[in-house]
Amino acid sequence: MHRTYKFLLRPTARQVASLAAMLEDHRQLYNAALEERRTAWRTRRIATSYYTQQPQLTEIRRADPDGQGRWSCSSQQSTLRRLEKAFRAFYRRVKAGQKPGYPRFKGVSRFDTVEFPKDGDGCRWDSTRHDPVARVYFKGVGHIRVHQHRPVKGRVKTISVTREGSRWYVFLACDEVPAAPLPATGAIVGVDMGVAHFLTTSDGEHIANPRFLEAAAEELAEAQRHLATFPKRTKRRTKAHRAAARKVAKIHARIQRQRLDYAHKTALALVRDYDVIAHERLNTAGMTKTPAPKPDPETPGAFLPNGAAAKSGLNRSILDAGWGVFLAILANKAESAGRTVIAVDPRNTSRTCPECGHVAKENRVTQSKFECTACRFTANADHVGALNVLNRAGLVLCDAT
Repeated sequence: MHRTYKFLLRPTARQVASLAAMLEDHRQLYNAALEERRTAWRTRRIATSYYTQQPQLTEIRRADPDGQGRWSCSSQQSTLRRLEKAFRAFYRRVKAGQKPGYPRFKGVSRFDTVEFPKDGDGCRWDSTRHDPVARVYFKGVGHIRVHQHRPVKGRVKTISVTREGSRWYVFLACDEVPAAPLPATGAIVGVDMGVAHFLTTSDGEHIANPRFLEAAAEELAEAQRHLATFPKRTKRRTKAHRAAARKVAKIHARIQRQRLDYAHKTALALVRDYDVIAHERLNTAGMTKTPAPKPDPETPGAFLPNGAAAKSGLNRSILDAGWGVFLAILANKAESAGRTVIAVDPRNTSRTCPECGHVAKENRVTQSKFECTACRFTANADHVGALNVLNRAGLVLCDAT
């Protein structure tokens, strides 16, 4: 199996300065390579690629030994491949007739990761094996202390260092990670994702929705109001401006960590209790799409109400719940534990009666109440959805056998 481990770094003040300098030099390299591609196409209609830019690294490093020459050449090649990937995605969208989105220059706040494609080439994981404290080595930075909260299994393939606000993290992409199957329980469950409850199982258990964004809404709004008092476009931010931006980023980062922690704990509980877990195949991006405007045919230039205000509140609740993140974590944990996860068609799961199979919009009386218009079966609407998900998972298992 392939797994990625994320650990918090504990760099010294000097190492923080070196990490920031490494990020800045890689950002400048990315922007310079992008500018060369733009200029070559505009002036000579020549499409430059990674294979024509990568050989220039030798001369760049020789001309700037105290700048670009300080860092690993393999990490700089990875930065150029990152630009190549962006252009390939651009060309693919152009051919598909989609909105292309030309690759953009990276500002200081939009370039936070440096990747090392091979452990031992400019970086080394667990670089001080004789020391009980884990460390990771980066060329030009040194040996950085790592808060390793779990053992690393498998073979480390690539290493990335990332800045998130004022924190620094290391990501280890590993392959050949052994599975750790759990004892069989013989139980199967259907799961219905929701907003009122984070999820409801076919056993009738409701898992509460913590609503982390809503809990921090007042604090976040105050920080954003303070940030809005500073000019949006300025060449140089003041100390107070930078502090206000850091506070907003810090609140968002805390919400993200809380959401991830809750998703991990909830997914682990399901994996431990059930052999087969079924859930709806949700298209979160489509569900949170902004409604299209409705032009008023009688008044040119005017628009009719399209429910955008109400939809924005629902979108915020869906994104705060983090369904996509949770389902991805659930799939990874199930694979490691030897469990089976089944994604079923979500259509009409909340409108189908689990007793008689009658499907009608009127069956869903309210957000929380289900009452079949045919057989008068009554139950919690989320519980009904979970039961239907379980029934559809049973059909999938029957077809598979």
